[in-house]
Amino acid sequence: MPHDFTGWLHTLAAVFALIFGTIILTRTKGDLVHRRIGRLYGICMLVVCITAFMIYRVHQGLGILHFFAAISSATLLLGMFPLYFKKWFRQPLTLHLSWMYWSVIGLYCAFAAEIFTRLPHILGISENYIVFYALIGVSSGFTGYMGSRYFSKKKKDWDQQFGC
Repeated sequence: MPHDFTGWLHTLAAVFALIFGTIILTRTKGDLVHRRIGRLYGICMLVVCITAFMIYRVHQGLGILHFFAAISSATLLLGMFPLYFKKWFRQPLTLHLSWMYWSVIGLYCAFAAEIFTRLPHILGISENYIVFYALIGVSSGFTGYMGSRYFSKKKKDWDQQFGC
């Protein structure tokens, strides 16, 4: 559970990003609603990524979750750049769609890891680093695998739609 303002801001922004990201994944791409909700998703994810680097235990410093926050930041920026700098890219729409899908999939992975790392405490199982990292690996790995299967199907559609 969040213990301070930064933690709560991070959590709320992540929840809204999950909602907006899910809407974006399921809706038609490129219309006005997509652009507006996409901007909200982008803002929420910027807040999530920035606050992720502000959350750490002083005695432990930065950890593996901060590594994933850096990856999340990269996928978000790589998804946005092709839209704002279209002339620099050969296939800006396909790049945007691909990186933004991975941004949302990464958010789902983080959500799954967050849920499953809470299970030992909820179930009264002794908490240790082996269980913690195993739960992160299994939950985010499975979520990422399922997301990659969905992405592969969508990528084929985009290739046909945009003539890639």
